Amino acid sequence: MDLKKDVQKQFGKSADSYVSSTIHKDGKDLLKLVEITSITGEEKLLDVATGGGHTANAFAPFVKKATAVDLTPEMLAVAEKLIKGNGHQNVDFVQGDAENLPFLNEEFDIVTCRIAPHHFPNINKFVEEVHRVLKPNGQFLLDDNVVPEADEFDQFYNTIEKVRDYSHFRAWKKSEWLRLLELSGFEIEEWHRFDKTFRFDSWCNRMNLPQDEKEKLVEYMNGSSDKIKNKFRIEIEEDQIISFQGEAVVLKAIKR
Repeated sequence: MDLKKDVQKQFGKSADSYVSSTIHKDGKDLLKLVEITSITGEEKLLDVATGGGHTANAFAPFVKKATAVDLTPEMLAVAEKLIKGNGHQNVDFVQGDAENLPFLNEEFDIVTCRIAPHHFPNINKFVEEVHRVLKPNGQFLLDDNVVPEADEFDQFYNTIEKVRDYSHFRAWKKSEWLRLLELSGFEIEEWHRFDKTFRFDSWCNRMNLPQDEKEKLVEYMNGSSDKIKNKFRIEIEEDQIISFQGEAVVLKAIKR
């Protein structure tokens, strides 16, 4: 499937930058993700689309066994380097698709997925797979960028993300996530919303965005309405985009 190949290509060349990305390694959302999870130390955890491995790395000291799965071999390699470099020996690394997980039914106590589902072409299938591999009463910890409920804001954010990263599929509305999870057999136990400030240059550079594409983004964002500029707190200096603000949710859902 070409969309999956796009993801592999994009993240294959950007793997190292995701390990060093401040948003990915130091985000307060990661601390919240660990904080809201119920852990005894005997759990088997699956981290889907592990990326740079930061989530699996954060949970490794607290669970019996963790498995980090990712579509992209280069990502798994940098994740393994990070996690084993931190002394964690209880983590396995598996190449696999979030929408077709290579695991047995009811194999895990906890499934995590952080800053990744906006790349998945079929989140219904992803959520179905999470439900399948979780044990009854298992915990699903989701953390991803979302868009405001207004269609105008939804379109703006997803447009700039797609220009910046062709492997971006869609950031979903909060209401869409809550509805999908409940219809898929989960109960939402806890959720939190975060503001996310993106520094424009590092946001573009993380995806190795060519200069002409970067200039298109600057032009598009400069030409957006005052309503959009205000909503996304777009900071502009001398016609250059300095930063803008998005949002994310962290939630805990229980398989019923």
